[in-house]
Amino acid sequence: MPSKTVQIPTPDGQADAFAAFPDHGVRHPGVLLYPDAFGVRPELEEKARELAERGYYVLVPNLYYRNGPAPVIDLPEHIGEDARPAVFGKLMPLIEAHTTERVLRDADAYLTFLTAQPEVGPGPVATIGYCLGAALAMRTATAHPDRVAAVAGFHPGFLVTDAPDSPHRLVGKLAAEVHLGLAEGDLTSEAISDLNQSLHAAGVTHSIEIYPGTIHGFTMSDTDAFDASALQHHWDRLLPLLDRTLSRS
Repeated sequence: MPSKTVQIPTPDGQADAFAAFPDHGVRHPGVLLYPDAFGVRPELEEKARELAERGYYVLVPNLYYRNGPAPVIDLPEHIGEDARPAVFGKLMPLIEAHTTERVLRDADAYLTFLTAQPEVGPGPVATIGYCLGAALAMRTATAHPDRVAAVAGFHPGFLVTDAPDSPHRLVGKLAAEVHLGLAEGDLTSEAISDLNQSLHAAGVTHSIEIYPGTIHGFTMSDTDAFDASALQHHWDRLLPLLDRTLSRS
């Protein structure tokens, strides 16, 4: 399964990204995969390879490229609970600097690059995100409804906030089908209700599901939150969504 590090031109410099794609010579649907807060690392690269094996060209951008190539900070091989305070102490300034304006500038650059690759077929793409990446996937889809046909977010963060531009307030711009797989406790019942109501009012085909017995980060095997059965459940929801919404050349 071919994979490589690529450089994406953006208004703020060159963003490095991991790309994985099938090795046969036809064109494939594109997937923009936003990582969780810990960023691009072997765990995310493996998810990209698994999707590539299913017939997709997958691009995983380094969200923190303005601070250097991935990995921007040193991460332990396993990010246990004891390591999280120190890791987040380094990451929080990078996360806080990742404003909505930056997200949207980057999203345009990522989509432009992805859809221009010779291995990527015509037609819309999917955006997928984990943790804070779910909000980035949603923002990308609402900003580019003509280019994004599917959105998936797992153990999401920052989807429902008090901000005027909270992602849940923008779903009326979507032209994508949406699946959100939540850990228990990811969102309050009020937040889930608000999100559901916004999606219903916008006429968006969607599902919001709490994966039972899970905690935030359940798809990531390099963390203590990992749940193997929930990871499989995530594939069982994600792969049919992509198959329904993305055309193959």
